[in-house]
Amino acid sequence: MEKIGLLAGAGKLPVECARAAKNHGYEVYAIALLPETDKELKEVAAHYEEISIGNLQTLFDYLKQNELKRVTMIGKVTKELLFSGKIQPDMRALQLITALPDRSDDTIMMAFIRELAKEGAQAFDQTSLIRTLMPSRGNLTEREPSETERKDMEFGFRMAKELGRLDVGQTVVVKELAVMALEAIEGTDACIRRGGELARGGAVVVKVAKPEQDDRFDVPTVGLQTLKSMLESGCKALAIEAGKTLLVERDEVIALANEKGIAITAL
Repeated sequence: MEKIGLLAGAGKLPVECARAAKNHGYEVYAIALLPETDKELKEVAAHYEEISIGNLQTLFDYLKQNELKRVTMIGKVTKELLFSGKIQPDMRALQLITALPDRSDDTIMMAFIRELAKEGAQAFDQTSLIRTLMPSRGNLTEREPSETERKDMEFGFRMAKELGRLDVGQTVVVKELAVMALEAIEGTDACIRRGGELARGGAVVVKVAKPEQDDRFDVPTVGLQTLKSMLESGCKALAIEAGKTLLVERDEVIALANEKGIAITAL
């Protein structure tokens, strides 16, 4: 049985990935990087360890001790952790951070992947085990977007692609062809809540892959928490990029969207 390492952030996606890997016959070594990592992961994975994302040397030692040559990085780990003081970086992490030319998402992740490679571990496509979670083109809910909402989706799609090209974020909130909010360091949910509140109801949320998306990390993902953030702030429609966005907890998401009259479309 081939072993793989699963570096897990927050959300349900690591659990989904571990379950899929297990079904494919892999022995999953799950490493919880955050206190918020879903505890269900411990029940799904063959092996489970908690190592703070700031303790890079401990993480690399664990991978080496368990002869984990292939790893995938999955789940939410926001860049805000660099500035919050919640994570205390070890010397290896400090060396990595101080050597960065900038702190954009891709710069940080590529530096981490290079450090992994130095330790004999290769990061693989995080979608390879869970590509079935990516909806194909079409409407996913009972309610289809109105003409106004569809125009906002198409406009937001272009804005989000440009945001991704700049490696700033993947999510925008739009109303009547005006941008209400752009995602940056705060993450998707905070962006949605801010944009929805500014729109005062009826906003459209759009989330897409970057034009040069590296599928080894940061693949766009939406789930139940995304929908809850929309409901909290009065957003009425969600557009994702077909074949490139992971939809987690699909049945629960669609059921709640149908109950609340939210339109969800894959463009």
